[in-house]
Amino acid sequence: MVAVIDTGVNPGPRLPRVRGAGDVVPGRDGTEDCDAHGTLVAGVLAASEDDSGHSGVAPGVEIVSIRQSSSVLRSTARSSDVTSVGSGVGTLSSLARAIRAAVDAGAGVINISEVACVPAGTALADDTLGGAVRYAAVDHDVVLVAAAGNVGQTCGDQNPDHPDPGDDGWDDVVTVAVPAWYDDHVLAVGGVGPDGSAADFSLRGPWVDVAAPAVGLRSVGADGAGVSDLVVDGDGARTAISGTSFAAPYVAGTAALVRQAYPGLTARQVIARIENTAIPAAGGHDFAVGHGVVDPVAAVTGVRRS
Repeated sequence: MVAVIDTGVNPGPRLPRVRGAGDVVPGRDGTEDCDAHGTLVAGVLAASEDDSGHSGVAPGVEIVSIRQSSSVLRSTARSSDVTSVGSGVGTLSSLARAIRAAVDAGAGVINISEVACVPAGTALADDTLGGAVRYAAVDHDVVLVAAAGNVGQTCGDQNPDHPDPGDDGWDDVVTVAVPAWYDDHVLAVGGVGPDGSAADFSLRGPWVDVAAPAVGLRSVGADGAGVSDLVVDGDGARTAISGTSFAAPYVAGTAALVRQAYPGLTARQVIARIENTAIPAAGGHDFAVGHGVVDPVAAVTGVRRS
């Protein structure tokens, strides 16, 4: 069971196993997606195969949907937490509540394709979020997968790619991405293009663990049916399905497959298996792709392809 914390997920013919577990809108359960973002994320992760052969990474896995953000909705609740996660509704505090709700709903993997980015040195009121991350990863052995973030959208200036020899790189960070920077407990995912090289928009950082396809992807339609290769923005503009938001579910789907194949593995062991079977970059570990590009087949079989 994989939790998708996003803008909600619309169930449909190709996403038939969606269960709601919470919503920022009182009285709703997370199975309504006004933005389509969460449905696209769920499609990359778990869409069942259609007549053309297109499917998600882990087709048919049960999705637990929690809507914690939206560019369409607006919250009327007052909050001292003004750091947004995603667009419109959604804060660090609501993300923390969503993580706890996902754990309590029984998720073994949690996908977070939403990012809060701030300049390095900014004081973040993220104690509540840090506690929720620990609640999931440590207390309940859940695999947390988070997008690295996109420069020029949710995130500001790009971070350096390669650390200086003997330097862990943290002192050179100019933009911090949350929750990806909780490196000990979160599997942070960068994005690559069709040729396997790091996407320019993918935020680098010493917390990036692996990377996955993030340019020109395909998913389900906004109604959980058919196939789509476009995102419709709030202003009606149509763009390709690209971004680390869609790289993360590729990895979350892989984690779900590994947990299904090896139910005895701990969350840390699942993460290590995904990292150790990734296809490394030519120059070795860096802050763009981490250990390399995730290989779902190798992660499940344990045989790394050369």
